[in-house]
Amino acid sequence: MDAEEPLTIGQAGADFGRWGELLSFIRDAFSYMDGVIEPPSSIHRLDAYSLAEKSARETAIVVLSGRTIVGCAFLDDRDDRFYLGKLAVSPELQGRGIGRLLMAYCEGLAREAGKTAIELQTRVELTGNQQAFARLDFVETERTAHAGYDRPTSITMRKALA
Repeated sequence: MDAEEPLTIGQAGADFGRWGELLSFIRDAFSYMDGVIEPPSSIHRLDAYSLAEKSARETAIVVLSGRTIVGCAFLDDRDDRFYLGKLAVSPELQGRGIGRLLMAYCEGLAREAGKTAIELQTRVELTGNQQAFARLDFVETERTAHAGYDRPTSITMRKALA
């Protein structure tokens, strides 16, 4: 991230037109999970078209540094809460506040929509992610198994909104 390029954050609507680029960004950001989590990430089943379709059902949020995508997240409206998915920050820019910016933006949208919480899932193997979300006041609420697995593979975490 160039110090001269300000960060901008906003919703990526139907006119976004950069779904292939966003898909590549997410795949790069999630690549550290390959060979670590089982089953593999659902990101491998997405293409640019299905990502655009996802944005029609959910709220797609993108963080830019100039014209470069440096962060993203998707919010799915679920009754009293938003489900946060595909949260990604450019690996080389982690630790610079982009994740916190994304979370603050998501929390603002949730509060505006009258939601009482934000929920997400992270994989059992990704202890660093669990710790990062705990630092953002998420707490574990349950462990679940993907279809065909006899052990927990995912941890559901929830952040209550005041």
